[in-house]
Amino acid sequence: MDGRLLARAREEKENIRRRAVQTDRLRHEEVYARVPEIRQLDRRIAALVGQAAAAAMSGGDAAMDGFRRESLELQARRAELLVEHGWPMEYLDGAWDCPKCRDTGYVQGRMCSCLKKLYDQAQAQDLSALLKLGSESFGTFDLGLYDERPDPVSGVAPRTQMETVFGICYDYALHFGKSRMDLLFRGGTGLGKTFLAACIAREVARQGYSVVYETAVDAARAMEADHFRRESADIAGAVELARRMRQCDLLILDDLGTEMVTDFTRSALYDLVNRRLTGQKRTIITTNLSAAQMAKLYTPQLMSRLEGDYQVLAFVGSDIRILKKERGLD
Repeated sequence: MDGRLLARAREEKENIRRRAVQTDRLRHEEVYARVPEIRQLDRRIAALVGQAAAAAMSGGDAAMDGFRRESLELQARRAELLVEHGWPMEYLDGAWDCPKCRDTGYVQGRMCSCLKKLYDQAQAQDLSALLKLGSESFGTFDLGLYDERPDPVSGVAPRTQMETVFGICYDYALHFGKSRMDLLFRGGTGLGKTFLAACIAREVARQGYSVVYETAVDAARAMEADHFRRESADIAGAVELARRMRQCDLLILDDLGTEMVTDFTRSALYDLVNRRLTGQKRTIITTNLSAAQMAKLYTPQLMSRLEGDYQVLAFVGSDIRILKKERGLD
């Protein structure tokens, strides 16, 4: 899990717990003011709990049984009084949003489903802000935008090729936890690379895995800032992003191109790719560059990793954005 998002979820859970404690306090004040006998019952019940615990430690089974019976009788009387005065019998049992963990977020040391839900919500919000694209999903990917006619050079119809690409991406996302594969999306502008990467990101995040989605340019800036620790307005944010890129379950580097290609960024990109491969952390890279263009820009070591350890998916067809505009689908 992403520690930053988990901290956000825990903070929200703590706010919920504080509200529950405040509500519970107000309820007790309300009830005690109207029915003082209930306050007396609560005090006696609390005392009996302590006496029963002491009896259990000393081996006084008979006394412990007596304390238990009296406590049950008092609890029954307490419930009668609550109902008699118009409250539910459980009115003073805690105003918890999640009774299972009493809004602590954990049950017997394990994360409660309520905290997991808050984490998922935080990750979905974070991912939506990063993608800045919309609500991409596999269900809205339109294969009808790819030509059925075979390409004169390759002899393969773009739609046939993209059906294969779509199937691999869908299976990858659906079974991400079992995947040992990294992906390189290669193809021209407007062929669906970013769209399918976003679809994968959403599905993997939905399953609870940590996902970092960044453009290659922003990733390079973060790695440079982290390495040189140059003073900037957001040095802390850059350092944190670099850490998350190294440690997340799935890293998506979108639009790897010619921007910011320096000796440092070549080295940093290789280090990032290599570190994630050896650490069994999955990565997806998208690029408009051909294999030959990439070979001219990046080191042989990086190219060996990308061509040898990544599954390369070729995106083909015509620019979807232009097609949509021509068909009035925008």
